[in-house]
Amino acid sequence: MKSPARIVVWMLPLLLSGCFFHKKPKPPVQQTAPSIAKVSNVPPPAQEPPPVVTIPTQPQVPDTKLPAQTPKPPARHKKPPPEPETPQAAATPEVSAIGQLSSGEPADVRHQTEVSIAESERALKAITRPLSDAEQKTVDHIREFLKQAKDALTSGDVDGASTLAAKAKVLLTELQK
Repeated sequence: MKSPARIVVWMLPLLLSGCFFHKKPKPPVQQTAPSIAKVSNVPPPAQEPPPVVTIPTQPQVPDTKLPAQTPKPPARHKKPPPEPETPQAAATPEVSAIGQLSSGEPADVRHQTEVSIAESERALKAITRPLSDAEQKTVDHIREFLKQAKDALTSGDVDGASTLAAKAKVLLTELQK
């Protein structure tokens, strides 16, 4: 009983979609333009004489008495110089409606990157089990990322170092699974 029911279930979508009974659509009939012989009551186009071009005998000299008016360039306003920040304004930062936002200063990112590199190195040293060839290649990639991240930090590329440290951390979590 399962077999006939299974066949019906498999055949039902085919029958409902109409795969067996496709009708070929008829191509649309293209309308053609009426022939010229049928439209005989239209008069032929009138021919106009060519335009007459005359060359002035005296050269036209601009009137030098009136000063030529040139458009004035738009006025450009200079930005006022930034006001020096007072210590009171720096001491009481405004709190946003969504909460305190990180300043995104390079010092904060630099510190977080250094901590991430150190944590990754500690976790890498903590792996004591024997590793397969693929896992050993992953460890080599992690070490290379960490080395490149340290080099980027020393050269001042904090964003690049942060990215490399994040890549190393992702590989390390895959290795630890």
